[in-house]
Amino acid sequence: MGGMSKEKGRVTIDKLNGRPVKTDLRFDKPANANARKRQPHHGDVTRIYLSEIGRAKLLTADEEKSLSRAARGGCMASRQRMIECNLRLVVKVARAYINRGLPLLDLIEEGNLGLIRAVEKFDPEKGFRFSTYATWWIRQSVERSIMNQCRTVRLPIHVIRELTTYLRTTRELEQKLGRRPAIEEVATKLDKPSKTVHTLFSFNEPTTSADGTTSNQNKAVIDTIADDQGLTPEGEYAEQAAGELLGHWLELLPQQQRVVVEHRFGLHGNGRRTLEEVGQLLGVTRERVRQVQLAALTRLREISRREGVMEPPFME
Repeated sequence: MGGMSKEKGRVTIDKLNGRPVKTDLRFDKPANANARKRQPHHGDVTRIYLSEIGRAKLLTADEEKSLSRAARGGCMASRQRMIECNLRLVVKVARAYINRGLPLLDLIEEGNLGLIRAVEKFDPEKGFRFSTYATWWIRQSVERSIMNQCRTVRLPIHVIRELTTYLRTTRELEQKLGRRPAIEEVATKLDKPSKTVHTLFSFNEPTTSADGTTSNQNKAVIDTIADDQGLTPEGEYAEQAAGELLGHWLELLPQQQRVVVEHRFGLHGNGRRTLEEVGQLLGVTRERVRQVQLAALTRLREISRREGVMEPPFME
């Protein structure tokens, strides 16, 4: 994907997806130990990078539209300028994921890939600012990278996002109180049950080898594992979070669509009903129920894509 080079103090990428790009987008790992010794310290590279991207002026709304239209038409110079002028946005998003298992530069690199994708997909005619649109793609790219690279047990993206929020709140309370806050204090701040916060924080614990021993007993970790019939903490929380998320999504639907989905798929204590049965309940035809169901599922898929969350199983 392009190599790192230094030209008069600049850290640059030579090519991106086969196309020349001059902006500072990637920091490749050195190929061997000798090359590693010649590499600048990460802190130095970070300072160089932040200094470089700070030189690009932020774009006005009119400039965004003009450059976006040109980029969509194939203008590489406009595409490059859109990227360069929004690299600070990537840094801002990436900083929220510090201490999640990847160095800041790696987080920035992954976020830059999301930024590039946003530039390619952005439609200026829809009326919203590019930063609003790009933030979703940047966050999506960073979170997927953390999920794929940093965890032995992978967590759903929406769980990673919520864990990030909780950890950020913990840091804020720690600065305010001058000590590490208790789980109950974090739960109060976020208006969440203490049990939920405790379960979520357990995901941030380091993994342990199954062949190792527990700290207070001479017993292999594998001998302390519960039977596979019960839910793991990850599974328990994922199930709870998925239920809350689905409930939130259903509230965004018109009432008729919400009722159809709940009864057709047996959600929230309702039994699964046929098109005919739901039609009788609502006083409409079987075909009308099918149309409403199709519209509801289309809307739910749009919401899931926008929030970067996998679709509920019943939609697959």
